[in-house]
Amino acid sequence: MTQQHPDLADEQAYVDYAYECLESSRVSAWKLRDLNEASTGGTFQARFERNAFDEALIKRLTDLDLGNAALVFGRIDRILPDETAEASAQSSGSVSAGSIESFHIGRLAVADEQSNPVVVDWRAPVAEPFYRATGRESMGLARRRHFIVDGARVLGLEDELFGEGHLGLGHDEGLAESVSSATQGGAPLVGAGGLRGYNTLIATMERGRTGALGDIVATIQAEQDEIIRSPQQGVLVVQGGPGTGKTVVALHRAAYLLYTHRFPLEDQGVLVIGPNRVFLRYIERVLPSLGEAGVALAVLSDLVPDVRFGGVDSREAAQIKGDVRMLRFIDRAIRHRERPLRKDLVMPFRSGYLRLRAEETRRIVTAARRRFRRHNAGRRYVENEIWSAMAATWRGPEITEDDVRSAMWTEREVREALDRIWPVLTPAELLHDLFGSRALLRLAAEGVVSSEQAEALYRERSPDVTEVRWTAADAALLDAARETLGPRPARRGRTEESEEIRTYGHIVIDEVQDLTPMQLEMATRRSLSGSMTVVGDIAQATGPLAPNDWSEVLAHLPDRREPRVAGLSVGYRIPAQILEVAIPVMEAATPGLRVPRSVRVGDSAPRFVSVAESELAAGSTNGDQTANLLKVAAQELDAMGSELEGGSVAAVVPDSLSEAFSAALDEAGVAHGQVGVTGLDTPITVVPISLVKGLELDGVVVLEPSLIVAEDPHGMRALYVALTRSTQRLTVVHAAALPQPLQKFSR
Repeated sequence: MTQQHPDLADEQAYVDYAYECLESSRVSAWKLRDLNEASTGGTFQARFERNAFDEALIKRLTDLDLGNAALVFGRIDRILPDETAEASAQSSGSVSAGSIESFHIGRLAVADEQSNPVVVDWRAPVAEPFYRATGRESMGLARRRHFIVDGARVLGLEDELFGEGHLGLGHDEGLAESVSSATQGGAPLVGAGGLRGYNTLIATMERGRTGALGDIVATIQAEQDEIIRSPQQGVLVVQGGPGTGKTVVALHRAAYLLYTHRFPLEDQGVLVIGPNRVFLRYIERVLPSLGEAGVALAVLSDLVPDVRFGGVDSREAAQIKGDVRMLRFIDRAIRHRERPLRKDLVMPFRSGYLRLRAEETRRIVTAARRRFRRHNAGRRYVENEIWSAMAATWRGPEITEDDVRSAMWTEREVREALDRIWPVLTPAELLHDLFGSRALLRLAAEGVVSSEQAEALYRERSPDVTEVRWTAADAALLDAARETLGPRPARRGRTEESEEIRTYGHIVIDEVQDLTPMQLEMATRRSLSGSMTVVGDIAQATGPLAPNDWSEVLAHLPDRREPRVAGLSVGYRIPAQILEVAIPVMEAATPGLRVPRSVRVGDSAPRFVSVAESELAAGSTNGDQTANLLKVAAQELDAMGSELEGGSVAAVVPDSLSEAFSAALDEAGVAHGQVGVTGLDTPITVVPISLVKGLELDGVVVLEPSLIVAEDPHGMRALYVALTRSTQRLTVVHAAALPQPLQKFSR
C-alpha cells in the first residue's frame, strides 16, 4: 500500500475553502439578481440596462453551477523573479514564504471576499505552465501538482519537481510517485515519456464511461494544450488517430477562444458541427462543464430551415450530390428558370390592348442576369421592366407603369408569364422541380456532369414540396441554392420566410474527413472571418467522397490565411493490445499514414470468437449461420456487460444486422438500447457501424468484420473505426472468414 501524500489533508482543506468561496459567489449573485428584479419601470434605457444586467447575472449563475464536476484539479508553484520575491514573501494568500508563488488551477476562477484569487481559470495565461512546462522548459515552475479528485474530494496527489528551484517546497522524497492508495491497481504505462501527470491521467482514463463525453481539463497534455491555445485566425486542422482526444481538444479550444476573445466571439457565436445526432448527444455536456453553455451544436441538416429530412440516397446519388461540380449544376438549373417568352403576350386594356413582346423579354432577362448576382433579388426589377415595356405599347391616352401594374397584376396570364420569365423560388421549390424533371436535369447537367449521373438524381415528384423528405446529401444542395437564390423579396412590409445564412465567429467541425466538398462549402459559407478548427483522421474517412490527404479538404475551406495542420500522435484512450489489433487494418486501409501509439496497457487482450468453433455450430447448416452468429454475439455481449458492470458496453454491428441483432438480444433476455433511440444512456447498446464514429465505450463486441468491410465502399476504414472504440475490452465475433489484416489474430 502506497504511503499517503503528506500534503493531502492541507490540499483537501484548501479545496473545501475554494468551494466555500464558490458558494459565497453564488449567493452574492442571487442577491444582486433579487435587487435587480425588485426595480421595475423607468425609461426604456433603464429597462434595457436592467435586462442586460440580469442576463449577465444568469450567465454567471450558470457558470458557477458545476454539478458533480471537480472545481480544483491542480496547482503550480512558480519561482518569482528576484525583484518581486522580497515583496511577495511579505504577502499572504496564494504566495508562500520565500520566492515561490502558488496558484491552484481549476475549472473556473474563484475569489474570496477581498477579491483575492483562490482558484485560477485553466484558460488564464498564468495557468499555461500547468499544461506546457517540461523538464527542458520549466516555464518558471518549481513544482506542478496534480489532484486526483472525485468532485470535492481529493483522492490523491501527484507532484512533478523541476530543476533545483524547489526551495521551501517541503517533502521532496518520492513525490513524483506519491498517490493515494485509492488510485492504485491501474495498468503500467507504455512509452509515457513526455506525458505529465501519469497516474492522474491513467486513473482518469480507467474510470468507466458514462454514455456522455467528459472534459479533459484536468489531464490536458502538452501537445493537446498547444493546439487548444493556438491563435484563432485561419483554419486549424487537427489530425489524430483514435483515442488521441481530438474531439475534446477541439471543444476545449472553443472554450479557450471564448474565454480569450469573449468580445466579439460571444456576439458572433461559435458553431460546432458533428456527424450525426448521436454524436451531438454524446458531446453535449463538455462545453457546459467548462462554463460555456451558449455554443450552438448542429448537424448540417439543422442549418437548413423550412424542410424535413429523412430520405435516403443511393450510393451513386450521394457521391454526385457531394461533388463540387454541383455548384455549377445548381447555377445552371437556376439560369434555366430565367426564360424569355416564346411568343408575344397580348392583354385587353381599357378600350384596346397591351402587348409584351417576346423579344423585349429576352432583353429584360439578359439585363437582369447582368445586374443581379442573386436570382430572387432580380424579380422586382423584371416586374418593373415588364410594366414599362407593356406601357410603351399603348396607343391611347398617356398611361403610367402604375396604371399597367394595377390593371395587370391580378390577371392569370400575366402572373403565369412573370413566373415563367423570372419565378420567385425557394431552395426546396427549385430542387423539387429539378429532381422531378428529367428534362430540367438534362439541361442543368450539360457540360457539368454526365447524362447517367444526372439520371441518378431523378426521383418521382411529390404532390407538394412540403411532403418531400430530403436526404442528408440534399442539405448542402439546398444551402447552395439558398445562397444563389437569395431571400424572397418582401411585400407590403412583410419579410418573406427565406433569410440570410447565419455566420459565426468560429466554427468547429468534427469528423471533417467524412464531409463531401459540397458539405465543406456549406460550412465555409457560415464562417464570418475564416476562423475554424476542423478535426478528423484520414484513416477513418468513410464518406461518399473520402479524401486521401488534407489538401483535398482544405481546398474547400476558407483560405484568407495560411492553414495550419497539427497532429496528435499519442493515444490515451485505447489500450496498446487493442491498438495492436487495429493497426494492421489501418495500414491496409491507408498505407503510409502515421501510426498512433498508446500510453496504456489494458489488463486483457482482445478476444476473437469464431462461431464455427462454438457448440452452436454443431450440426448447423449454412442457413443457420447468421442465427448462430447472433446468438454467440448476444452471449458475448451479455457476459461483457456483467464483467464491466457500471461501464458502457456496445455491440458494433453491420447496418444490415442491426435490427436482427437487437431482436436476438430481446430473445436472449438481454436488456439493451439502440443508439439511434437511447444514445449511450443504457449499459448495453447496439450501434450500427454508420453511427459509431466518435464514440468511446468501456467494452465493445464487433460483429462480423467481413460484412462490415463488404457493405461499405471504404470497408477497411470502417472496420478500423469499429475496432478502436473501446477503452478496456474488445471481442470480435465472426462466422465468415476474417479480413486478411485480422487473420493472424484468429485461433
